[in-house]
Amino acid sequence: MVELKGAKVVLRDKRIEDAEKDYRWRSDPEIARLDAAYPLNMSYERYLKLFQDQLRYPTPGSHHFGTDAADGTYIGNCMYYDLDSIKREAELGIVIGDRDYWSNSYGYDAVTTLLDYMFSEIELRRVYLHTLDWNERAQRCFAKSGFRPVRKVRRMAHDFILMEVLRDDWLETSEKRLAARFGAPGSGANGNGPVADASTDTPASTAAAPAAESPKPRLRSVFPRSGPD
Repeated sequence: MVELKGAKVVLRDKRIEDAEKDYRWRSDPEIARLDAAYPLNMSYERYLKLFQDQLRYPTPGSHHFGTDAADGTYIGNCMYYDLDSIKREAELGIVIGDRDYWSNSYGYDAVTTLLDYMFSEIELRRVYLHTLDWNERAQRCFAKSGFRPVRKVRRMAHDFILMEVLRDDWLETSEKRLAARFGAPGSGANGNGPVADASTDTPASTAAAPAAESPKPRLRSVFPRSGPD
């Protein structure tokens, strides 16, 4: 069991109670568009069964977190997946599905908190993500968390921007970025911080696009991978 505490959010393991909201968010056309996906067209009963199966048999090399606000309200998801234990890298995804929590730095808090865990506890060398090329709001949000654009990637009839954070760069700036979650003076963050305005591929979010190195499409998790923040 993993629980990560930020300034405004808590990242905790997924649970069956998340299914209803996840289904609603994945059926939302706007959130699906930000994730370069189609809205769900299956029944809730079918989705719930798949959700239960994924809880029982998690995808290797991934960890999905439910994102709760400080008062315990479930507001979205944050995750890493495609973890490569040889290269020591993984892809990050986020979605803030509850619109009441968009544009208030919840996404920034979630992303920086997860990045700190990935670099300090899992000891990764690189964390990357894909965001739709037209989603400049998302790109600005991720840049505040330390991501840098690498190149454009064409996948599944969509153009994405591959962004990454390298371990050395994170270690140099992590103290400042983590302090910014609490609105520390001079931190450079504000109420509209990183994924605080983004969505997935969210009004600052990351799409679950295949890694640039892999030409093969992959099965998508029933858990949302990215969305508004």
